Amino acid sequence: MSATQREKAETFLALHEGDAFVIPNPWDAGSARVMEALGFKALATTSAGFAFTLGRNDGGVTLDELADHVSALAGATDLPVSVDLENGFGRDPEDAATAIARAAEAGAVGGSIEDYDPEDGIYAFDHAVERVAAAVEAARSLDFPFTFTARAENHLRGNPDLEDTIARLQAYEQAGADVLYAPGLGSADEIQAVCDATGKPVNVLGLPHFSVGEVAAAGARRISVGSLLAWVAVDAMADAAEKVQRGGDLSALKVSGRVGEWLSR
Repeated sequence: MSATQREKAETFLALHEGDAFVIPNPWDAGSARVMEALGFKALATTSAGFAFTLGRNDGGVTLDELADHVSALAGATDLPVSVDLENGFGRDPEDAATAIARAAEAGAVGGSIEDYDPEDGIYAFDHAVERVAAAVEAARSLDFPFTFTARAENHLRGNPDLEDTIARLQAYEQAGADVLYAPGLGSADEIQAVCDATGKPVNVLGLPHFSVGEVAAAGARRISVGSLLAWVAVDAMADAAEKVQRGGDLSALKVSGRVGEWLSR
């Protein structure tokens, strides 16, 4: 029997109350099914990975397109789905609230809003907090527990100011965010500093030089991988295609044949 949206939401919220867990980021319905078959407990979208499937760079997707994507992922798996809502598809607090509502309508049980705009850069502190508060209000208006993640983008956008990042996350916590996220933290010490300074579960972007155990030991509750799994898949495809195109080497096309197994579960 398929899980209801409320059941998925409650499952997702409960995951944040236990041990640290990894939430991978599928880029389409097929990769979502694979990740479910591999035993992950929840999924998160990747804005860059999804944009790639449309032949675009990160930030080139509309809210309508994202809503359709979320609906496809939520319909393909019984796992809870959280959505990368970028900057909420607009600079105003009302835009952030609308993005949350659209994600929930599409079947998501969680979502994140970041404090960065490609044109404006990092939002001013007070404006960023207003946007979080509006997103929280939209999440709380739903008839199920939508897990809202507030993102502080400093470290991902060339401004590795840990003091400002912590101050922002503390303000987002006060505004009602359920999960806090500063993508791009580069060391266990930085992760621990964020976790020690805040009282809500912290999500960390899993980078290749980390291990899951190291991130968990630093205090993080949730570990996502952003677009990195998508790029691993794309790199493997491009490497194989290059061998075929340049040297006529078809040996790179050997596969495990497990797709049918993964999709049948």
